[in-house]
Amino acid sequence: MLLGQDNVNPNKSDEGGRTPLWWAARDGYEGMVKILLGRDDVNPDKSNMYIQTPLSCAAQYGHEGVVKVLLRCSDVDPDKPDQSTTTPFVAGCY
Repeated sequence: MLLGQDNVNPNKSDEGGRTPLWWAARDGYEGMVKILLGRDDVNPDKSNMYIQTPLSCAAQYGHEGVVKVLLRCSDVDPDKPDQSTTTPFVAGCY
């Protein structure tokens, strides 16, 4: 319902730079990730304050389905390092 409102910005970050997509990816909510990515105004590669992307979080927490969904996005850089130079691939190995 919220995404149907004109005054809702799905790219708005919290104090840590985390967007709704970032949280959905981190927590493994594949359905919500798909809904958010279905919008034209959602940046699938937007980082938080530590330069962690939704992809790196999904990989780190072992959410394989979310990782696959995000890798289908042409706007997602699978080699984008975070603040400590960890890439999503390396994050998935922890």
